Amino acid sequence: MNVDILVYDGFDELDGIGPYEVFDYALGYAAEEDDGTTGDDGAIGDDGTTGDDGASGDDGGRVRYVSLDERETVTASHGTRVGVDGTLPSPRGEDAPDLLVVPGGGWNARNQEASAWAEAQKGDVPRALAAHHAADTRIASVCTGSMLLAEAGVTDGRRAVTHASAVEELRESGAEVVDARVVDDGDVLSAGGVTSGIDLALYVVEREFGESVADRAATVIEYERRYEVATRDGSRRGEN
Repeated sequence: MNVDILVYDGFDELDGIGPYEVFDYALGYAAEEDDGTTGDDGAIGDDGTTGDDGASGDDGGRVRYVSLDERETVTASHGTRVGVDGTLPSPRGEDAPDLLVVPGGGWNARNQEASAWAEAQKGDVPRALAAHHAADTRIASVCTGSMLLAEAGVTDGRRAVTHASAVEELRESGAEVVDARVVDDGDVLSAGGVTSGIDLALYVVEREFGESVADRAATVIEYERRYEVATRDGSRRGEN
């Protein structure tokens, strides 16, 4: 599975970095299960596809940070400079992602220089998202990244969620807002508040690679999973 996380100046660090780390570990663990190179401590051995830190290898897929334009770094909302691995591929290109993750950041502050709000006003990110959606790329938003999907028209008439502070805006945009930590609406997934991006990533990992890989990824980052997922058929995982 190839995962691209679309970053821009002003994105919220945890919106992007949380899912990145989950996917990085999980892709490595999935590759390990395929080639059977587990070390004694449960980490991938020296002859496996990952290093000691569980970073993903080529055989298990990829996870990377991409931007719309060629640049070396972006500056996130709290000042962290994040290296960019490449530009977002064209929707139907050979290297197009299987999953495109869209973080939010700074939406409610209406920062016109560096934020999800600024990207919505510029229009380039929404246009790119609309093009990928039209090409059947699966898209997952985290926090107010959902508002960028809304600006692109991707969530019109679709079940979705965003950060609590932007829920009414999302509803007014034409989305069917669902009260859940993660919403799976088929080719469009969304997560609510900042840390819910980790739950979204673990949910996708479990769907793609199985529960054992997802549990290993959660264990290595010492994260207690929250199974609050509203699925497309109307069922809600995590409810008793």
